[in-house]
Amino acid sequence: MLTLVLLVVLFALVFEFINGFHDTANSIATVVATKVLSPGQAVILAAAMNLLGAFWGTAVAKTISSGLVDTDVVHVSSQVLICALLGAIAWNLITWWRGLPSSSSHALIGGLCGAALSAAHNNWGALIWSKLGDGDWSTNKGLLWKVFLPMVTSPFFGFILGALILAILYAIIAGMFAAGGPLRRASRPRWVNAFFGKAQLASAAYMGFAHGSNDAQKTMGIIALAIFGAQATGVLDTLPGWLHFLHPDGGEKDIDTWIVATCALVMAAGTAAGGWRIIKTLGHKMVKLHPIDGFAAETASATILLTAAHFGMPVSTTHSISTSIMGVGFAKNPRALKITVIERIVWAWILTIPAAGGLAYVLFRIVEMLGWS
Repeated sequence: MLTLVLLVVLFALVFEFINGFHDTANSIATVVATKVLSPGQAVILAAAMNLLGAFWGTAVAKTISSGLVDTDVVHVSSQVLICALLGAIAWNLITWWRGLPSSSSHALIGGLCGAALSAAHNNWGALIWSKLGDGDWSTNKGLLWKVFLPMVTSPFFGFILGALILAILYAIIAGMFAAGGPLRRASRPRWVNAFFGKAQLASAAYMGFAHGSNDAQKTMGIIALAIFGAQATGVLDTLPGWLHFLHPDGGEKDIDTWIVATCALVMAAGTAAGGWRIIKTLGHKMVKLHPIDGFAAETASATILLTAAHFGMPVSTTHSISTSIMGVGFAKNPRALKITVIERIVWAWILTIPAAGGLAYVLFRIVEMLGWS
């Protein structure tokens, strides 16, 4: 059993590494597309900010570890978690190869739900659909509050906020032009591009921080779930000395520091590995971007991610930045959006949870047939 727990940790870190290079594009595509930074410089910035962001709270990790699967209905074994991770990893690699910016978050959630449902022999009660707290959003649990509602609303708000920020910036520039004198000179395209070229360094850093604060926590939750399960079954009672760090420090309400630090470092390493296929789709294929556009999209997306992380919602970085870019493109010129590319992205969104869940479901059935469950 201890070997299986360690395998969960290993596969979780593999997923975190893949999440890093798969979602690197989400945090740096715009700053690369606008030529404010070279791809290498952008990756370094994103990796550093991902690392810092990963230490910013654990609300999302707690959602994954205790808010989606009902452990009173299904035993979340190491085998369940391994199948969940393998399903998510497989879908991530498929979409990365195809250059589609699908959601690693939803792949992981889909994998976890699919494996748990398989282990519960199709008992849908194994999944927590809705569990209301005391009026505090952070205490509400279940797929409805933490997954489906944010899945629908975050892309909508990403689109609206991206368009709104760009519209406000254009209004400010128009006001400067109308004022005349030095302000008119400062409103010329050359000066606007120069200013937002520098401002986009801040928005790209903000985006990288927000990405780390939300995405890194999801794998923390999976590892914590494995550790809590191992503790409940007594697997951790006879650990060798060099593995004593696996004992949870604060029970099921806390995510241990070693989990946070390890996931943060692995995600940063994955980010440093890059993800150029998706960068090309996000940064070049949807709409032509200028520094002011990139600033608006990154600011909108990062704001949504940090807000969601505060409430423990594992939202998709991919969805928020993609729709923010769409909103910016719509504000510039609705006809500039490339609908065929957007359609491919939307289909990847729709398919992610059922596809990753289906893969994990089948994998667990194979594990059962082989007698490994």
